[in-house]
Amino acid sequence: MASYMDMVTVLMCLFIVLYAMSSVDQTKFEKLANSLATGFGATPSVTVDTAEGVVVPKDMVDDEGEGFTPAQLAMQQIDALKTVEGQISASLSSAGVAADAEFAINSDGLTIGLVGTDTFFDGNSATLRGEAEGVLRALGPVLAPLPNEVTVEGHADPHGSPAPFASDWDLAAARSTAVLRFLVESAGVAGGNISSVSYGSTRPVGDDAGQENRRVDIVVHTTSSDEVNALIPGLVSGAVSSGSATSAAAAAPASAETATATTEKASAEKASASKTTTKATATTEKKSATAGH
Repeated sequence: MASYMDMVTVLMCLFIVLYAMSSVDQTKFEKLANSLATGFGATPSVTVDTAEGVVVPKDMVDDEGEGFTPAQLAMQQIDALKTVEGQISASLSSAGVAADAEFAINSDGLTIGLVGTDTFFDGNSATLRGEAEGVLRALGPVLAPLPNEVTVEGHADPHGSPAPFASDWDLAAARSTAVLRFLVESAGVAGGNISSVSYGSTRPVGDDAGQENRRVDIVVHTTSSDEVNALIPGLVSGAVSSGSATSAAAAAPASAETATATTEKASAEKASASKTTTKATATTEKKSATAGH
């Protein structure tokens, strides 16, 4: 009796589950279908809220369906860095120190060169001058809210003795550290997003590599992959268009496919030749057998 009751209970649960699975909310199903179609850029929808997230158009999806192509991601990085450059330029202009900074966008990101004879440091000194502090105070409000990693690169004049420092490396390191500490302690930049590095006198600028190398460079790094970063210099210089960069990124797989197709064609031709040789041999043997009889 107990086993019969257990069986009836299980059957009842089974039918309840089957009934629940058979009940489909048509309205919700249509919304789901429209949402998926719109998300993949297949069709527009007037009933689905696409205000959140990014709806990627079909022409901005690569052959693998991975979203933005490397060239388009590189252009996004360039646009973002140019926006930061514009904000910094405006802040420096407001502070009246715009002439003391130079900008360059490359595969590392946005480099802010703090240059100018005796503007930032005295000879063999890592103590920030008043003009330098004015520039850094103008940079702080722009750099502080950025999610990008920031690196302060220290440099030294390659001429003369670095005394009282042991070497140009120590002098350049002291200068980059002084700038880093000012940005963190006085300009509001988060300590977790910034670091310093010393290049000594190994990367001089200018023809005579003189006093203008008493400098630091502040680099706002990109947030993209190495593949994307490698496309940035060509796009910035205009030597490469976004379409050409996309084609170049796809060239390697296409070349591999072409080589594979060529190899397969050669193999097929070789196999066909082998079959022809075998057929000719068989015909010769047949003629020989006939002649023997």
